[in-house]
Amino acid sequence: MRQSHQLPLLGLLLFSLIPRQLCEICEVSKNNYTDLNPLINTMINSKYTKGIQAANVLLSLRIGGILNQCQEQQLIQQVKLTVYYKASTLTSGQLALAILALGACKTPDETSMRYPNLVKNLRNKFKAEIKNMGKHNGNPLTNYYQLSLDVLALCLFRGKFSITQVAKIFKPENKNFYFKGQFSVDTGAMAVLALTCVKNITNGKKKTDMENLNNINNHIKSLIGKILSQKKENGLLGNIYSTGEAMQALFVSSDYYNESKWDCQQTLDTVIMEIHKGAFRIPTAAAQILPALMGKTYLNVNKDSPCVYGPGDFNISTVEPITATPPLSPSQIQVNYSVVIIKETHSTTVSVANGSVFLDVMEAAQKENATLFGFTVEERSWGPYITSVQGLTANNNNRTFWELLNNGQPLDQGVGSYIVHEGDNLEVRWSTY
Repeated sequence: MRQSHQLPLLGLLLFSLIPRQLCEICEVSKNNYTDLNPLINTMINSKYTKGIQAANVLLSLRIGGILNQCQEQQLIQQVKLTVYYKASTLTSGQLALAILALGACKTPDETSMRYPNLVKNLRNKFKAEIKNMGKHNGNPLTNYYQLSLDVLALCLFRGKFSITQVAKIFKPENKNFYFKGQFSVDTGAMAVLALTCVKNITNGKKKTDMENLNNINNHIKSLIGKILSQKKENGLLGNIYSTGEAMQALFVSSDYYNESKWDCQQTLDTVIMEIHKGAFRIPTAAAQILPALMGKTYLNVNKDSPCVYGPGDFNISTVEPITATPPLSPSQIQVNYSVVIIKETHSTTVSVANGSVFLDVMEAAQKENATLFGFTVEERSWGPYITSVQGLTANNNNRTFWELLNNGQPLDQGVGSYIVHEGDNLEVRWSTY
């Protein structure tokens, strides 16, 4: 992080006494590791831990050292099957995530030997993202969160990329850091992690290196300021689901902000409280919060090799799997549901089981009238994602998507995890970002 300098012995001793903010980290103490058990059990036991979600889980548990060899091999197999049999359909960020998971606790050389084509394929997908930006008004094929994952994986595992290009495209004022006019905390946080990695491998010997380092430092400082500007009164950074990666970003960049700007312990306490409220019911949500709670970041991926096995201080249950939703009650509830396309609205009221999620409501409406309420969905790292309604398909090039709302307010949970209640006014709205 800070570059090392040669100092006289006396100067070194005096320097060691100066308070430093470098890598300020707060974490759950070992005495309180039981607070993390719900996260770990969700990741290991959930029926949704499959496909690319398995990569999120493998990465998180490897960084935390919370796996036995049997569990690890099962997750590795899931990730390998996804990578090798769905390679052409994986987005760049999904492939980057798989590389991070498979390469965790391994040196870059070990990863290259075991998976010789993965980093090369990622480089090609990253180049395709950049090419699409040139053709479509700066819009990547996916989004800047995934581009940040790409750069992070390429940086950690010695993939080829242009540092000058990275410094150029990750300017904090870029529209891709914003979603419907609001700064995206998790996107900014992932960019900070990627830029920090790039900064650490830039030697600064050439004039262009110095220019890039200066730009990257300015980008990190600006992004950190934007992340902190989204801090809530209870300590959350953005929302509960962006807080984990925002904490990681703040851990690795404490040179860029005053310690009075963030009370890490307050954030930690709020997250622990939300864990016990059941906020992290899907594997990806649990996987993204866990590393920060253990004082780790994605930059730790290939620092400590090999992985440490065994649950240690954790109580991992494999008897009663935890699902993404609570058990359904036999009672039924009435929910209002609408599809809104510009000024055209189609509404209905459906009956679903108590404890149902948003997706259940959409499926019930579709059965009632497939023309007005028909939709398509695909599985992504955060679970089911609505790709089209009435045949109208979301498009990254046009920055369009199907927004989920309840009582007129945007939801911060996905269609497969938001639990509906009696009298809710649910809505899918054709929107731009």
